[in-house]
Amino acid sequence: MTHNELNNMKNRLRFKPRPSSVLATIVFSILFSLVSTQLTAQVKTSIDSTSVKIGEQITYKIEVEVDTTSFVVFPEGQTFLPLEMIESYTIDTTKKDAKYNLIKKYGLTQFDSGTYTIPKQKVIIDNKPFLTDSLLVEIKNIVVDTTKQGLYDIKPIIAVEKSTGNWWKYLLLTLLIIGLAAFLLYWFIWRKKPLTEEEEIALLPPYDRAKLALQKLDNSGYLENEEMKEYYSELTFIIRKYLDEKVYDRALESTTDELVSRLNLLKEGNQIELSKEDIRNIETILKRADLVKFAKSEPDIALAEIDRKTIDLEIDQVKEALPEPTEEEKLLDQQYKEEQARKRKRKKIILTVGIVIFLMIASFIGYGIKNGFSYAKDTILGHESKELLEGDWVNSEYGIPPITISTPKVLKRMEAPIPDDMKDKINMSLFGYGTLLGKFNVIAATTTFKQQPQQQENQGEDGGSKTIDLNKAIDGSIQTLEQQGVKNIILTREKFKTPNGAEGIKTIGTADVPTGTEGKTEKGKLTFLSFSSENVLQQIVITWKDDDTYADQIVERMINSLELKPKEE
Repeated sequence: MTHNELNNMKNRLRFKPRPSSVLATIVFSILFSLVSTQLTAQVKTSIDSTSVKIGEQITYKIEVEVDTTSFVVFPEGQTFLPLEMIESYTIDTTKKDAKYNLIKKYGLTQFDSGTYTIPKQKVIIDNKPFLTDSLLVEIKNIVVDTTKQGLYDIKPIIAVEKSTGNWWKYLLLTLLIIGLAAFLLYWFIWRKKPLTEEEEIALLPPYDRAKLALQKLDNSGYLENEEMKEYYSELTFIIRKYLDEKVYDRALESTTDELVSRLNLLKEGNQIELSKEDIRNIETILKRADLVKFAKSEPDIALAEIDRKTIDLEIDQVKEALPEPTEEEKLLDQQYKEEQARKRKRKKIILTVGIVIFLMIASFIGYGIKNGFSYAKDTILGHESKELLEGDWVNSEYGIPPITISTPKVLKRMEAPIPDDMKDKINMSLFGYGTLLGKFNVIAATTTFKQQPQQQENQGEDGGSKTIDLNKAIDGSIQTLEQQGVKNIILTREKFKTPNGAEGIKTIGTADVPTGTEGKTEKGKLTFLSFSSENVLQQIVITWKDDDTYADQIVERMINSLELKPKEE
């Protein structure tokens, strides 16, 4: 059927529309579009070389010539196995008359010598699949001339220094805060402060303090201002204070008669060698002072000066009358001073500990108000998932074709549990971190089927290979978890697309995960990310504790970093 014949058929339908022929028109239009595409679309493939060395790149080119209104989808992903696609170039488009010439290039390689066949590739033009021709490629070994190039031992593994991160800044800030607090505690509590004048006077013996007090009284100006009440009050306090410390420990609160009576009793008991005249002089001055303070008596200044000299003399007489302290009294006095020193030190320790505890509680409360008390507690006491979330993450590729993902720790290669009767049918690469019994577990698996796996019921119109049934693959993963002791699995499935456009199925839910103790389980969360291309199944399986908020953030960050095919330039 030629273009003119098709155009005539369309014109006849356009100019003779009848309601009874609408369905026929639609069917014919579809038929016309398919026939037109077959007549106008041209697909060509080529490679830049049919023989290369191991690891060298082969440029595979698909050239399509179509109408300007056509929609073309080129193959994506690792569809060139056993060759590996290492780069997918942008489409080069040129226009010629009413047609587009589209050129798509791929960079392919292989690291094992031998003869390989690049499989047929499927190009979809206006929803119609086209299969390209398969191409034969030879991968040659690299011949090494050992006579010119010496052979050397394998170099040892070199440890890569881990990035220091910003931990030193937080350590420096912490040390500065601790240092400032320690300095303030030393300065205000533990430092030996210079004594004030009052403190120096308080450390003097009672006799010296009494003498010094009399000198200050002379310089007070009470007599010059005729302030007799203040003068006699201070004068009598000096003698009473001295007697209170050295003779009678209630001299300050006793009346004049009571104090004189006590002095006489001490004299009669031979406890103090004080004369009756000395006691009478003290009594006379104390009673005169009582008259000045309470009866408003006004003695002249000369009498006041005589009383001051008398008190000075009587202080000397009391000192001479006192017996020398015994060795036992000296020892008791020394013990008293040591006990007082211990009390002062104990008081400083209690005060320091109290301030430190207060600062710690205040810091915890302030940090908790800002970031949450659970976060503050986990920061102080430590939390495995929090350390994973805030540690140095690793972005790496796992398996072929690669799964590119960021994880808190490097996923280590694991032994794939492939049954013996399946080893000749599939290849599996398995990488993981943690265990199902731990707080956080992630596994990245890539399975390549050497033969066609279980396929979907709907076969492609081109009669080519069928894609892997992801739902059945997910069911198999669930059965594996159940065999490991996971119970009460409740899951939902939804379509999912990675940040770089790879489409698959996301399965999320909850389950009862074993704890390691027989018969005991705890609530956990599950996430499966499943993707497929021809003969390749890729899955990421993540399990974690239900109440672990840090693990929720880890999973979200991992999913957002996932890529399954190289970016186009």
